[in-house]
Amino acid sequence: MKECRIEIPLKVYTYEELSETDRTIVDQAKQMTYQSYSPYSHFSVGAAALLNNGVTVTGSNQENAAYPSGLCAERTTLFYAQAQYPDAAIEVLAIAARNESGEFAEQPVSPCGACRQVMLESQTRGGIPMRILLYGSKFTYELEKVEDLLPLCFTAKDMEPSSH
Repeated sequence: MKECRIEIPLKVYTYEELSETDRTIVDQAKQMTYQSYSPYSHFSVGAAALLNNGVTVTGSNQENAAYPSGLCAERTTLFYAQAQYPDAAIEVLAIAARNESGEFAEQPVSPCGACRQVMLESQTRGGIPMRILLYGSKFTYELEKVEDLLPLCFTAKDMEPSSH
């Protein structure tokens, strides 16, 4: 038996330590929490994506009484970005969340598994690492690429005959 350890590089910043560009995209993600439609979970999530063409697109979670029919803020944002700007890569994705009291989460909130997989595909499609900013009112996490959120990830290469 061999035991392995996976280490993930993670930078932790206060809001004030973020660059002006990163503060702007985090602010856009925070603002999008107010566009959330979350009458069931009362958990409002916003996301903002900075594209390599300089455009920023945003999205928020949209719930439905039939839960599987809703969509997370991350996927709303990424799908919109790719539908409207199919040739642009996503450089940065910022995510913020508020609880039912209307307060931003103190700790950064991490994307669900489905969103992580879509983030990975979006990064692959764009051909460059997608930096991730996870906002919390006490501090913000920065991850340099999606694989840092999704180690041992499943990709198209896993479906190739030579990979089995």
